[in-house]
Amino acid sequence: MKYAIVKSGGGQARAEEGQLLTVDLMPNSPGDSVELEALMIADGDNVRVGNPVVSGAKVKAVVVEHFRGEKIRIFKYKAKERQRKGGGHRQDYTRLKVEQIVG
Repeated sequence: MKYAIVKSGGGQARAEEGQLLTVDLMPNSPGDSVELEALMIADGDNVRVGNPVVSGAKVKAVVVEHFRGEKIRIFKYKAKERQRKGGGHRQDYTRLKVEQIVG
């Protein structure tokens, strides 16, 4: 099974051909093609690790959709002082469909 480790936004993700991949929000429109650089490529026992990226290795993907994650509730509280403050946050994400791992 061939897979690659890619960096997108602030994190890294494992990408396999045909798999849907969730990454931080990208400026591309749905239907656009995207190329991500591979930090590592593994094909069975053959593993190539880059420094920092594997030269000539790319992961080709297509933007499927943009969506927002679940709301995270934030609540600050100070006991015996009647101080309460609430808020929340929803992170924006992009879903990619991995078409091909080149390299």
